[in-house]
Amino acid sequence: MSTVLVTGGAGFIGSHLCERLLREGHRTICFDNFDNFYDPEIKIRNVKGMVEKFPGRFELITGDIRNDQHLREVFKKERIDWIVHLAARAGVRPSLTDPLLYQDVNIRGTIVLLEACKENQVRDFIFASSSSVYGENQSVPFSEEDLHLQPISPYGVTKRAGELLCYAYHHLYGMNIACLRIFTAYGPRQRPEMAIHKFTRLIDQGEAIPVYGDGSSRRDYTYIDDLIEGILATLRHHRGFEIYNLGEAQTISLRDLIASIEEVFGKKAHLQILRAQPGDVSVTYADITKAKRLLGYHPRVTLKEGIKRFVEWYKEEKRRTC
Repeated sequence: MSTVLVTGGAGFIGSHLCERLLREGHRTICFDNFDNFYDPEIKIRNVKGMVEKFPGRFELITGDIRNDQHLREVFKKERIDWIVHLAARAGVRPSLTDPLLYQDVNIRGTIVLLEACKENQVRDFIFASSSSVYGENQSVPFSEEDLHLQPISPYGVTKRAGELLCYAYHHLYGMNIACLRIFTAYGPRQRPEMAIHKFTRLIDQGEAIPVYGDGSSRRDYTYIDDLIEGILATLRHHRGFEIYNLGEAQTISLRDLIASIEEVFGKKAHLQILRAQPGDVSVTYADITKAKRLLGYHPRVTLKEGIKRFVEWYKEEKRRTC
């Protein structure tokens, strides 16, 4: 039985990962600072059931990855086999207004965590990167082999910096590190400010959906179950240093995405057309050939099915919390 420490483990992706690790028999440590980027009560609900269902195999630690003294105490107490580093200040647009905070959490926090791994001989590390590192890339689909990366937001820059730090620690200390470039994860528990969750809520409330630009921008959306399978495959198969794209290898325009949610929800959306936002890119599109070949990664949930599952969860969550 391995012990896996998941930073940001109470969040959207992290809580799903913790559940799967526990179901597969791993001892799981959820490390999260429960910050107020969105309502901390949501994250508390995400992990409450695990605390009750898996006593002895699930440990919840409230802490900040920038606190090196606290991390030293955790690593001294626990024998950790794997780190899955999901904790980050997220979001392209917010990073434009507070870039120093993004630098502090995403870059300094990652260094502190890598240092803790080095000092405690934890050799296996997964870093959650982002499709944002590709920037306004005209070479599509996006390939890990493309070295001409120019991210156009502070968030994207911090994620690329995290990848470079990971490579340095692999090279210097022989750590096995995988950087996962995640393409817009969605599904039950998705953060409330992200597009599919936000659009569903606004349609439900009869409020206007802000559409930045002409609605032609395209995104590659990754259903949470497929993403978790990709992370678990990395835990099983990865050695050395590699960067992997984890996406669906399909794109949909913003307008078509809204139309898909309208169809599933059974209610018409009201659109508010606004000018394009700085930091937004026109397309994200994952080439997943490498992840298929080296990890056996094969996404299975179509966007249509994924939206259906999300809307069902949204309605049930609304009934439960009202």
